[in-house]
Amino acid sequence: MRRLIILLFVGLFIPGMLNVSQLFSQENINPEEEYLRIRTMAFNGDYAAAATDARKLVNAFPSYGDARILLGRILAWQKDYAQAAAVIDTLLKAEPDNADALEARRDISLWSKEKYTVETDLRTGYSFDYFTVPYTRYWQVFNIGAGHKFKWGPAAAYVNIGNLITDEETNLEATEVQFEAEAYPTISKKNYAYLDYAYSPGTYFPTHRGAAELWQVLPAGFAISAGINYYYFNRNIFIGLASVEKYLGKYWLSGRIYVYFKDDGPTASFYLNVRRYFNDFNYLQLTLGTGTAPDEPFDIQSDIMRLSATSVRLTYNFNVNGKFTVRLGAGYSREEYEESMMRNRFEGNINLIYALKVK
Repeated sequence: MRRLIILLFVGLFIPGMLNVSQLFSQENINPEEEYLRIRTMAFNGDYAAAATDARKLVNAFPSYGDARILLGRILAWQKDYAQAAAVIDTLLKAEPDNADALEARRDISLWSKEKYTVETDLRTGYSFDYFTVPYTRYWQVFNIGAGHKFKWGPAAAYVNIGNLITDEETNLEATEVQFEAEAYPTISKKNYAYLDYAYSPGTYFPTHRGAAELWQVLPAGFAISAGINYYYFNRNIFIGLASVEKYLGKYWLSGRIYVYFKDDGPTASFYLNVRRYFNDFNYLQLTLGTGTAPDEPFDIQSDIMRLSATSVRLTYNFNVNGKFTVRLGAGYSREEYEESMMRNRFEGNINLIYALKVK
């Protein structure tokens, strides 16, 4: 009789404790925050750990479709195409019209036809900046380079070619070169950084340009960062920056402040970024800004003379057939170039990244 009571106790109590433990573990996990952490880990190349954590997230929240899609893609990046397809197919049985899942399934089918892949890419881009007051100036930059994902994070190197054309009155035309390298090193699960350096022997590009920014990931999908941008034309220029970021479902919000340390005292500018993700790769971003310091690097010496500007910019980033990533951008600024004197300024850019495949 005593043995029967013990067996009944074990049979009823232990499963109950497991259910309670599972319930508490789910309550202690913010699925959205965990999803973003795992995605960042995967984008930084730590596929093994990302896959393990993604499985845990899917097991804890079986109906969380985005987590299941992320797990499928991570497995595909590890060339485990059979499991990756099975993970996505499980979701498609419950949600046959899930557009993100269908796209992931197509990508996995495409990648499975390639024997081997390497995390190396070729990059090229073009940008222009144009105004007509008080003279007409057309500044354009072509670039070509390559990127690679190392164990510590992604990095890239570029050759930038700048071309300046002005009107007949000012009669300037010049072409010069700039060399640039950038990296996004991962410091820990909660910290990563951005580093950049560029050098040019020319007249219009800055002779030296450097940047450093450090991010701290916080709970509830928040992150903060701080950094500094440095330029040397005929003098040293420093611009400090800080940001607060937040993920809300398929949206990413960022507020950034730039402090321009001028000779007559510091001035500031403020930028708001709103990004809408359509899947893990495709997004549309709106940027609104006002103030003296630009959120984009000084490309040309005359830019440091601007007094203030109010700007709007749209960027669309999308992937084609798993091989090409395309980023298109366009922007407009209402700029004060001298005291109480305003002008319209237009910009645009296109960037292409091609993922290399090797046998």
